[in-house]
Order: sequence, then structure tokens, then C-alpha cells
Amino acid sequence: MPGIDESLLEAMRLPGARGASLVDWISGLVLGAVGDAPGGDWEATAAETAELARHVAESGSLAPAGDSGAGPRKEPSVEDMIATTADAYHLLRFVSTPFDSTVFLHLWLARNDGNLALARIRLAEMADRLVLG
Repeated sequence: MPGIDESLLEAMRLPGARGASLVDWISGLVLGAVGDAPGGDWEATAAETAELARHVAESGSLAPAGDSGAGPRKEPSVEDMIATTADAYHLLRFVSTPFDSTVFLHLWLARNDGNLALARIRLAEMADRLVLG
């Protein structure tokens, strides 16, 4: 089972990968990062994407059908988020853990070279295998 560094290096082998990080969406801290950072600063990117992830993760309107949203959830109801820009894709994949799930993988892909469908599949596999601790 790969740890943080191994998972991020695996993400960088995806076609079009520019950078990858693991972020805590409660604190906004980057727990690990490889490659280039969007905007040139992983700490700033982590803080900004964590704010977006926190809003989505805590949104009751995005809960699965039949989920009343009552009571605390152990993990976000959203699996991943995709943001597109003119030249890139940003894929955020929430990581399920045995304890409170408050982390996500952020993959930054070049739009011309990246394969979004493949990236979603591989990032989901990485998130399932990731060992934190």
C-alpha cells in the first residue's frame, strides 16, 4: 500500500500531469506535493482549493438521493470535483479513511495532453490504496 509520496509520484506519471498534492480540507494545509503548483505556490493553492472542497464536502444539496443530510457524516458525499480552465483540468478526489475523512488529492493536468477520464479512474484507485500515517 503506497504512502503519500508514492501516490503523488504515481499521479505524476499520468499523461499531462503538471502537479499533484494531498491537502487537508479542514486546515488548508498541503500534506505532500510534487511537480509544479498552480500559481507557483503549493501552500496558497492548497488553502484555496481546500476552501472550495470544504464548501462542496459540507453541502447538503449534493448528498446522495435518499440521504436526508441529518447527522454528521464520516466522509464527504462527493467523490471528486473537476474544474476546467482554458489550458488545464484540476481534479480533486476526496480520500476515504477509517477516521474522519478530511483530505483530498489534487491533480493538475494540462488540457492538451491530459486524459480526464483516465485521470479520474487512476486517482480513484490511488485514493483507495493510499495509506495515511
